Amino acid sequence: MTRILPLAARDFEDWLPLWHGYLEFYEHELTAEQTMLTFDRLTDPGFPAWGALARDAEGRAIGFVNWLTHPSTWAAQPYCYLEDLFVAPDVRGSGAGRALIETVTTWARERGCAEVYWLTAEKNATARALYDRVAERTGFIHYGIPLDGD
Repeated sequence: MTRILPLAARDFEDWLPLWHGYLEFYEHELTAEQTMLTFDRLTDPGFPAWGALARDAEGRAIGFVNWLTHPSTWAAQPYCYLEDLFVAPDVRGSGAGRALIETVTTWARERGCAEVYWLTAEKNATARALYDRVAERTGFIHYGIPLDGD
């Protein structure tokens, strides 16, 4: 049975390998400082972003989800952006991903959000099979302009 618990400062050592797996999947690198800043923000009750960790029956960390909210010009209520979702490769298909999404959806519904949404890579076929079952594909294409000075 998968348990989903709010991310806490004591979870860093369990969260970190999952975070690195997530970054590796997306072929992205972050500095150790950015990783620590991200974790600190997710576990700071005063920062407007949240995280949860999935654990299996033995207590092993098997996945995580991170989310935030923001105002919308299309709704009176805020939108909830599910920014990061990762499940360890050896437990994909176990229901952990669905449970993590349901955690965010329940959280957002309880806080009056208008919508939960997320992005994924086109190549992410395994996750997309789940997403197609639990959400509506909107048809939007994501564009971005990095503003890091490069």
